[in-house]
Amino acid sequence: MSFNEIVRSGLSDWGLPAPEDALSRLEAFCGLVLETNKVMNLTAVTDPDAFAVRHVLDSLSILTCADLRGKKIIDIGTGPGFPGMPLKLYDPSIDVAFVDSTQKRIDFIIKSAETLGVDAATYAARAEELIAKPGMRAGFDVVLSRAVAPLNILSELCLPFLRTGGQFLPLKSDNESFAAELAQARRAIDVLGGTVRGTHPYALPGVEGKKCVVIVQKTRETPAKYPRRYAKISQNPL
Repeated sequence: MSFNEIVRSGLSDWGLPAPEDALSRLEAFCGLVLETNKVMNLTAVTDPDAFAVRHVLDSLSILTCADLRGKKIIDIGTGPGFPGMPLKLYDPSIDVAFVDSTQKRIDFIIKSAETLGVDAATYAARAEELIAKPGMRAGFDVVLSRAVAPLNILSELCLPFLRTGGQFLPLKSDNESFAAELAQARRAIDVLGGTVRGTHPYALPGVEGKKCVVIVQKTRETPAKYPRRYAKISQNPL
């Protein structure tokens, strides 16, 4: 199947529409990533078909459990733009801010957004430092992250950005080790003002093993002392 056919089929399996203009934008973004990847390390996935599954459908899986239309979203540790860019390209009404500590990745996102004709707020910064800027603390409806970090650490970096009532929706593998990770993170999430509402499992076509979106609701304000400096977070996680 072609890139568009893979994405269209995956969306159909989830009961989601697949507008042709959105598919075109997503395919164009794939081309930008893979072309830039020849000179900059953006992804280990270099086959367009695998990219359609492991990056595009994986990112769009969030739509199976959350309505993001018109929402103000921040994507923490976005890398070259996952999951935020596929979501923005699928639905331009989503207001996405992209955060990554590496300037080259943020420069790539800026260039991609300009090329594809979408608006994107971008920040080359660490999350625990960015939170001090005006409008950041409790400034977003949804926080997304596909960053590879334990959930208790990720929660301290992400939950302060959420308004009360908002959702933190990290993407994780759904396996035994994650079950232990989630159990360990529950105390941290509670301390940070969040409540675990559950997990939403999903499968990617042709990929062994299940994945899930963790659904955390912000039920009260995060104490002002969080997030701590990253060295403190990693040395003494909640």
